[in-house]
Amino acid sequence: QAQLVESGGGLVQPGGSLTLSCVGSERRLAQWTIRWYRQAPGKQREFVAEIYVNAKTRVATSVQDRFTTSRDVYANRVDLQMTNLEPEDTAVYYCNLAQSELWGQGTQGSVSS
Repeated sequence: QAQLVESGGGLVQPGGSLTLSCVGSERRLAQWTIRWYRQAPGKQREFVAEIYVNAKTRVATSVQDRFTTSRDVYANRVDLQMTNLEPEDTAVYYCNLAQSELWGQGTQGSVSS
């Protein structure tokens, strides 16, 4: 059964960095657009970034100066690099195979002093 598994979440101080990873099984992620979303407590899930099959990316305006996404084809993995984190970035982060119902279980990223 196809799965996406996120990892890399944790607790960092404001200004810190985290790199989240999304690893696929039973699916070659390089053949899909992979999207990142996040959901903060009490808020709706929101789009963060996506990477296309041609490796071009699109990042939400709200985080485009701080977040990037990339893929490692050989590792079948997509990463979300987050820098200069702010408390408002605290959320559960999910990866998703675009236009499918395949989601990871989420990984918690928390930013607090």
